[in-house]
Amino acid sequence: MIFSQQRMMDILNKSSDGDRVSRGCDMFLSILIVLNLVAVCLESVESFNARYRTALFIFEAISVSIFLIEYSLRIWSVAADNDNRASTASGRRFNYIFSFTGIIDLLAILPSVLPLIMGGVDLRWLRVLRLVRLLKISHYSSALEDLFSAIYQERRSFFAALYLMGIALFLSSSLMYLAEYDAQPEKFASIPQTMWWALITLTTVGYGDVYPITPLGQTIGAFTALLGVCTVALLTGIVASAFSNQMARREAIFEAEITSALSDGVVTDDEQCHIEELREKFKITEEHARAIFALIEEKRGH
Repeated sequence: MIFSQQRMMDILNKSSDGDRVSRGCDMFLSILIVLNLVAVCLESVESFNARYRTALFIFEAISVSIFLIEYSLRIWSVAADNDNRASTASGRRFNYIFSFTGIIDLLAILPSVLPLIMGGVDLRWLRVLRLVRLLKISHYSSALEDLFSAIYQERRSFFAALYLMGIALFLSSSLMYLAEYDAQPEKFASIPQTMWWALITLTTVGYGDVYPITPLGQTIGAFTALLGVCTVALLTGIVASAFSNQMARREAIFEAEITSALSDGVVTDDEQCHIEELREKFKITEEHARAIFALIEEKRGH
């Protein structure tokens, strides 16, 4: 069977509910990525690595071959991507190669190719670099895309909270350095070194490896801990609110499309197809979509 570029792109990208081939491809590659992460972790166990070195090598070779084929097919099929801003096939391929997902796809292959090109590469670093394959799941899940999109929508509030966090970090580091330097010069030797204490205190981690011993330092530490609760809660609240607002916006757009389609009393095949595409894009369940349809029709009836 010969696949067209458009069909291959549909298979390799996020699957739609009715596309079994695409869904099967997504599932296979997702499982392969997870197994690769498990293999990387097990390779760090010396006894396991020594016993199953050959099996791990074969699994890595098979995985890299599959990822290389996938990467090549993505470069070939992206020429049919009408959503790509480039107007030519070469331009669309160039955009993919240097996009976030394209770079991640390339980095998933490089750790196994680099030792063949460059000798003397530290295998521990290459092993860690293989963990980048986890980000390949972004092809099949919109979680990262939704996170970045939500933060971007609330970027002003988010960066304002980061700005307050930065002020708290520098202020608490400077005050603690002045308060504790004479008592603990080895632990609070400079403001940059004191920032380690300030950061773990503001984020409420508190490892306990560095802590103030003077009354003034302990007072500053208490206020820093309280300030950390406020700033971290503020950042968490902004991200949670951004997610909630994004879901509300998507539902509002979906409702508007349904209302527009029902305005003349008849939903055409093209309108139904567009609504279905929008439902899949916004990850709205069929039950939720039917409930929205029923609610809008009920409102129209009144």
